[in-house]
Amino acid sequence: SENGTRCVLSSISEFPEGFFTPQERKDGGIVIYFIIILYMFLAVSIVCDDYFLPSLEIISECLGLSQDVAGATFMAAGSSAPELVTAFLGAFVTKGDIGVSTILGSAIYNLLGISAACGLFSCVVSRLSCWPLFRDCLAYTISAAAVLAMISDNRIYWYESASLLLIYGCYILVLCFDIKINKYLMKKFSPCCTCFTKAMEENAEQQPLVGWREESGPLIRQQSRTDSGIFQDELDYSQLSTSLHGLDEISEDHPNVFTMPEADMKRILWVLSLPIITLLYLTIPDCRRQFWRNWFMVTFLISAAWISAITYVLVWMVTIAGETLGIPESVMGLTLLAAGTSVPDTVASVLVARKGNGDMAMSNIVGSNVFDMLCLGIPWFIKTAFINTSGPIEVNSSGLTYTAISLICSVVFIFLAVHLNGWKIDKRLGIICLVLYLVFTVLSILYELGIIGNNPTRVCGN
Repeated sequence: SENGTRCVLSSISEFPEGFFTPQERKDGGIVIYFIIILYMFLAVSIVCDDYFLPSLEIISECLGLSQDVAGATFMAAGSSAPELVTAFLGAFVTKGDIGVSTILGSAIYNLLGISAACGLFSCVVSRLSCWPLFRDCLAYTISAAAVLAMISDNRIYWYESASLLLIYGCYILVLCFDIKINKYLMKKFSPCCTCFTKAMEENAEQQPLVGWREESGPLIRQQSRTDSGIFQDELDYSQLSTSLHGLDEISEDHPNVFTMPEADMKRILWVLSLPIITLLYLTIPDCRRQFWRNWFMVTFLISAAWISAITYVLVWMVTIAGETLGIPESVMGLTLLAAGTSVPDTVASVLVARKGNGDMAMSNIVGSNVFDMLCLGIPWFIKTAFINTSGPIEVNSSGLTYTAISLICSVVFIFLAVHLNGWKIDKRLGIICLVLYLVFTVLSILYELGIIGNNPTRVCGN
């Protein structure tokens, strides 16, 4: 640094060179990049809708997971696979702060931006339960505080990274006994939680999961929040599915992915996406079909790998497009790159919110951030405990104070926004979250540019 100005590497240096030279991009080649960006968005939505979410449904059915637990664990882990890959790249390949900056920098978008998308693009009003959101927000606040405390001295030791794994292990343990803890807390604090309890009852009565038969009504309400959990003993419940698409119809084989839609607009999209549909069909077993049903874990893992690969290409294209258009690095990192790395979370959350599964959508939003903290802990622990045991990992914690305040405030604001909105996801909540996200983003950009605060930055070499 010089004169108090912090020098940061250009994010484009973390990717391969593009197809065109800078001058060719400015002469019109940038259009190709935007076409690829749009196609990657389409590809992520196809992977999530046709493979990732159906495999999640069957996993939830086999383990007897409730909506929120499934969203906070398997759904969060799968849709956060790009962040895990980024963290490993930052620790072992680039040996920079790419992992820390990407994960902490996109945290506000994950909380407020995706919540806004769920509210604005959802065609149904989804009721929310108090305990899942409180549980996930608390876990995220603790894990974020732990990460911020670790990097405050710019060094990561093995025992510090191990504590992140321990925190996530405790979080999973709480999820294992989620229903019992929920019932105990509601009973203990019933005088001050009557509105939350009422919201839960309304959620159970008004929003049976799509795909369950009408005559199974009593079982639906009982399964919804009071008797579902990871450990299921009763055969009747093990046959029920926390389905998004209707697994009760699994006996009738799912229509082939090459079946052309009837609507004209869907036909156009289907023709355009036919190459990616074919590639995914050849590489991922479709667990919606009876023949591949028992291969659901393979479907889950391969679809998560595809999500990571597609997201990498997406962020690569966005980075080059941003540099070509002259968008400052600080603005790119807080807007386009943050949104790009969170595309799987956005698509998956909006898809389940549109089907009325609000708890799963919100648990995925917050649970993904909790998993992102683990994404930092795993590569840090492997490197400090097994590879480079001689010393700690060096990281740059510039701007730490503002990041800490932003993360904590965003968690508090999303919880208050949901509470003031009556514990439901609708367009009003979407507008509130969008306004909050824009406010946080503008303040963050002003801070990164050095207009407010005392943190001026410039790209190295410029």
